[in-house]
Amino acid sequence: MTKIAASIEVAARQAIESQDLPGLFPAGTRVYITDMGTDSLDTLTSAAKRVHDLGYKPVPHFASRRLSTRSALETRIRRAAEEAGVTDVLVIGGGLERQAGDFSSTMEVLETGLFDKYGITEMGVAGHPEGSPEFSEAVAIEALRLKKNFGERTGARLRVVTQFGFDADRFIRYSESLREHGVDLPVHLGVAGPAKITTLIKYAAMCGVGNSISFLKKNALSLTALATSHSPEGVVGPIEQHVIANPASAIKQVHLFPFGGLKKTSEWLVERGSWNVNNAQYTSVNAIAN
Repeated sequence: MTKIAASIEVAARQAIESQDLPGLFPAGTRVYITDMGTDSLDTLTSAAKRVHDLGYKPVPHFASRRLSTRSALETRIRRAAEEAGVTDVLVIGGGLERQAGDFSSTMEVLETGLFDKYGITEMGVAGHPEGSPEFSEAVAIEALRLKKNFGERTGARLRVVTQFGFDADRFIRYSESLREHGVDLPVHLGVAGPAKITTLIKYAAMCGVGNSISFLKKNALSLTALATSHSPEGVVGPIEQHVIANPASAIKQVHLFPFGGLKKTSEWLVERGSWNVNNAQYTSVNAIAN
């Protein structure tokens, strides 16, 4: 049975320093590199370069409201492309109440044309299956329409990458409803990797994913203790079954947040058959074009 494809996320320092990283993922796997606003340009560039040099596909985050100036943005994009072979990025709002520099939104960053200037034509943009405290659902849908139109105007290949959550049915409904609103972009659904329930509740609170906290606590009541480990299978399995039953589904892959560790998450993907690091015919690369 075909397994749904997967990508994974790492912190910049982790990308540079982790001794587990070589050979941990199949070659060509999308490896997203987070931008927490605390890493230097040199660190972010070095992280992307190491990911690229290890045979993976680096996908650095660009948090729009955390960016300073257009000139600094261009320098960062140029270095990512020229020094680290970056051709794919994730451009998100960034979550600040007040912008730190020239940009207030993802669209303003995209409209600079700087990604295209440096040959970056694959772009992920944020999706919010559980909504956001920062804006209404109507505003979120309109923003995705604008981004879809941007892709059509420029030839950029856009996809929706969502925040993590634990309610597979909700994720499926969100993904398939986008077309009803005129947004026919591929969707990559965020999923938390194997980790203790307490760890996931902590990260869900930090990321403002309120419904996920409620969902976790409700389901944890049936467990022997909150320290019990969470398996992503309860989320990924139903999503995968839906995609298999609906080949035209907007859902193209899952994106793993390795809160319990890179190695543990990779081992889980190998065990379930989504990744085979010893075989070139792995699933994850099949979805890189989507």
